[in-house]
Amino acid sequence: MSRFALIKAVLGPIMRLMFRPRVEGAEHIPGDGPVILAGNHLTFIDSMILPLVCDRQVFFIGKDEYVTGKGIKGRLMAWFFTGVGMIPVDRDGGRGGVAALMTGRRVLEQGNMFGIYPEGTRSPDGRLYRGRTGIARLTLMTGAPVVPFAMIGTDKIQPGGAGLPRIGRGLRVTVRFGEAMEFSRYDGMDRDRYVLRAVTDSVMAEVMRLSGQEYVDMYATKAKQAA
Repeated sequence: MSRFALIKAVLGPIMRLMFRPRVEGAEHIPGDGPVILAGNHLTFIDSMILPLVCDRQVFFIGKDEYVTGKGIKGRLMAWFFTGVGMIPVDRDGGRGGVAALMTGRRVLEQGNMFGIYPEGTRSPDGRLYRGRTGIARLTLMTGAPVVPFAMIGTDKIQPGGAGLPRIGRGLRVTVRFGEAMEFSRYDGMDRDRYVLRAVTDSVMAEVMRLSGQEYVDMYATKAKQAA
């Protein structure tokens, strides 16, 4: 049994009991081949719930600090995140974005499923922010379809993205997947910034439809800096 299968078998029932996730549209995820999952990012536990509600393993980029922590807590976090498919990348360096993009490309070219939050960071206020064009470059470079998804309710369970998740009546998570999107009409145009923006915006429009969030046409990082 793989570590991913072991984690799902052990922690899956616990997570379902704690968060009672409702999964909608899972049939839109192809059963094999390269796939990009692109969705909103509300709080830390998004990256814990998403891999456990998918039948296929989801590989995704994560901060290297998630696997370098000290003590028992640090080792458990490293064991969990690397086990469910997180690939640690130093995104704070000058070439962090390039490293993340190339890592995603490698995952997809191996026929796997890659998860990405196009906003680039957690939403500071529950609204949906402008997507970065890395998602467009990945789908155009690899030909992988994009399955949009929405995390709903995770910010109520873990407000602010820190601390222990809350458990109680009325608190429930929904993970909603939309129909696969393909952009073959833009083949060979992965360096055209207008095409990259158009593809990214179309993915974010679908994420907004699925999540019901208010859209803000600015980057979340700028919103955080202005706060």
